[in-house]
Amino acid sequence: MDKDTIIFDLDGTLLNTLEDLHACINYAIDYCGYPKRSLSEIRNFVGNGIKKAIERALPEGTSEEETEKVIAIFKEYYQKHLTEYTKPYDGIIKLLEELRAKGYKIGVVSNKYDKAVKALCKDYFGDLIQTAIGESKEIEKKPNPNGVLKAIKEVNSTVERTIYIGDSEVDIQTAKNANIPCISVLWGFKDKEFLEANGGNIFAKAPEDIIKIIEKKSYLI
Repeated sequence: MDKDTIIFDLDGTLLNTLEDLHACINYAIDYCGYPKRSLSEIRNFVGNGIKKAIERALPEGTSEEETEKVIAIFKEYYQKHLTEYTKPYDGIIKLLEELRAKGYKIGVVSNKYDKAVKALCKDYFGDLIQTAIGESKEIEKKPNPNGVLKAIKEVNSTVERTIYIGDSEVDIQTAKNANIPCISVLWGFKDKEFLEANGGNIFAKAPEDIIKIIEKKSYLI
């Protein structure tokens, strides 16, 4: 069966959000009196949702109550500053435009909290994205596949017609849990060696590679 539905991860796949995440996490932890973290540290901390990222950024042994306080400060600050440095990776807008012109259905599923996911997709992609889903009380974080399955349903498609695209080991596992192929991108937060070690086997070096992989059915390996 041909694939006509693509579900993308957001951070590290469609948008380079790292500098804004770095600035806003550092604002929150510094505000609460904790040491700031480097950009490379934040790169390694993200991917499993903001709670896990902040837990990793805070000193070991920080209480749950204090962690939740930092998260609340982060979310309030990030909502006001989430587009200062963030931008689509080169070639992403062209890719989305071409996919839509060819009739593909497109969704986004992220471990970022839902309000930010929807705001970023609206600001940067408009109607190029048909549905955008983030972490919420109703949707568990990836690698739980429920967000992906919900997105597939919202664009009126099926698992059999869908491909998942992301930049991390979490995305590889999410696709596996949803029983769909995964294309791992190499311009994001994780390198090829790491992705291969975590089960990645289909790679896109640049956005234009994605259409070639799908249309040549290179995911059938």
